[in-house]
Amino acid sequence: MECISTFDMLKIGVGPSSSHTLGPWRAAERWIKELKDSKKFDAVEEITVNLYGSLSLTGKGHATDYAIMLGLSGGDPEIIPINSIEGIINSIKENKVLNFNHEKLVPFLPETNIIFNRKFLPYHSNGLTFTATINGKKLKSTFYSIGGGFVVKEERKNSKKNKEIFLNTFPYPIVKGTELLAYCAQLNMPISGVVLENEKSLRDEKTIDFELQRIWMTMLECMYIGCHTEGNLPGGLNVRRRAYDMHQNLKGVVPYSDPQEWLETIRLTEVKFRQILKWVSCFALSVNEVNASLGRIVTAPTNGSAGVIPAVLMYYLVIENHEANFDHIKRFLLVAGEIGSMFKKGATISAAMGGCQAEIGVSSAMAAGALCELLGGSPDQVLIAAEIAMEHHLGLTCDPIGGLVQIPCIERNSMGAMKAIHAAEMALDTNPENVKVPFDKVVSTMWETAKDMSSKYKETSEGGLAVAVNIPDC
Repeated sequence: MECISTFDMLKIGVGPSSSHTLGPWRAAERWIKELKDSKKFDAVEEITVNLYGSLSLTGKGHATDYAIMLGLSGGDPEIIPINSIEGIINSIKENKVLNFNHEKLVPFLPETNIIFNRKFLPYHSNGLTFTATINGKKLKSTFYSIGGGFVVKEERKNSKKNKEIFLNTFPYPIVKGTELLAYCAQLNMPISGVVLENEKSLRDEKTIDFELQRIWMTMLECMYIGCHTEGNLPGGLNVRRRAYDMHQNLKGVVPYSDPQEWLETIRLTEVKFRQILKWVSCFALSVNEVNASLGRIVTAPTNGSAGVIPAVLMYYLVIENHEANFDHIKRFLLVAGEIGSMFKKGATISAAMGGCQAEIGVSSAMAAGALCELLGGSPDQVLIAAEIAMEHHLGLTCDPIGGLVQIPCIERNSMGAMKAIHAAEMALDTNPENVKVPFDKVVSTMWETAKDMSSKYKETSEGGLAVAVNIPDC
């Protein structure tokens, strides 16, 4: 079990998918580093990329080919100007040349140099192999995108170093909920406090605050953009953006000029129950509409589930606590990150491995636990909230129509956010002594459910809504 930071679970990147877009992008970057470390980069004459399994089956809809070209071109998903992406891709297609890491021109035709293979590699369902032709010889390197933007190589499966790094880096190594609760009791700290102590073993608190602030501002800006962008989403399904229309009906008359002012004006709007439901839905939908448009979002823990956590945090800031400050945001993100890391260690956060329960289910659990702490819940109640949220997502399939992160993915973020809020409230009224399903049991149950689930429902677009509804029908 490796050391997993909050910043591993919450990564800034480009949509629409963490496993199919951000992961392959990062894999391309790592391959370039391999070539440079071995002094072979300058000798590369030709590049071929083979995609396997789920990366191949839904790769077109998830812009996997775009991500690979952008990664090979040397773009950084955290900072690349979003409005430059289309130009880079069009240039490669038209000129049949790729500017490899901004350093050398290599012949490249996407239709032939990126190969979509239906077969699955044995190690993981999201496999991709980069091949460099050097002096007529083929040099291959295979990576696996395992969800949430995490990328591994197969040899890590039996690596002894991982466990040693995990134990030696964090002063309070955590794999299970029982271990987390024990540290909370030992240190007399809330969950956010224990997580912060672990983070401080990796970086100073000033850096932690800066990076958490950057994550939050990316989330806020994403919601802002989504609520102020009208039209249809790209991809062929002709999905109408809904956050814009909802926002028009919800917003007040007070003017604003930036995301922070916008947040303040929302606090002045009507807060009846129906309006609260609509605002939370609006926040969640807005993020995933930006994600579906190759916009910049934060994996939480994945791109497809990126709307749940910002929507629930925004709910707390504009509905529950108008006096909330950065400290509340910090605690929320730290707790959310830790809950997500326990699901990654004990189960999966990859829809290609576990269906949508591994994405929306995990994000809902992360948000529920984080909200529960801010609302005054004890460490036990925080994990109860996370358990309740996941329990009611068990078995949720991943069946995107047309391989696009749009239907049913975008709406599911709204539902996951609602369940998170409900779970947090239920947990606050729950005595831990009466709990029948502990957090660790729901993690292991999710993993067993994932293993039993048919591959048709694991991000392959070969079952469920993906076959019941065709793009021409839309």
